[in-house]
Amino acid sequence: MAFFTSFLAGLVFGLGLIVSGMANPAKVLGFLDLGGRWDPSLAFVMVGAIAVGAVAFAVARRRTRSLLGAAMRLPSLQSIDRRLIVGSVVFGIGWGIAGFCPGPALVAVGMGQAKALVFVIAMLAGMGIFEWLEGRKEVKHPQRRKRSKADGRRGPVPR
Repeated sequence: MAFFTSFLAGLVFGLGLIVSGMANPAKVLGFLDLGGRWDPSLAFVMVGAIAVGAVAFAVARRRTRSLLGAAMRLPSLQSIDRRLIVGSVVFGIGWGIAGFCPGPALVAVGMGQAKALVFVIAMLAGMGIFEWLEGRKEVKHPQRRKRSKADGRRGPVPR
């Protein structure tokens, strides 16, 4: 059941990206071009996504389990730190250069766009480099642990 639900959610998400134009880099770059021929239509997509996300997170915060019975794991880190700023800048630069962000890029690969495939390969390489650098930090500072993907916390390893 969980596989089917995940597949269905991914399918609806992918179709939404196609219908909204998020899988079209020319449309995205038109939205990002504030000094040229700006296309504000994706602002409506983003406002809609933020509204849906806000409602979903509000509901999720009140629950301990998902609708399918899995443990509810929400990020708890709420501070803005250097890692968040640098990651946001790198994400924004990549989005502005290529016109893709990760989700729409995967959809565009499925649509056969070669530019998207190049983006996804570069994205995977960047993720690999990040993991390699994090692994090197772990070797140099074994008393510290990486941020947990589930809760965003960093600190000493619990004993």
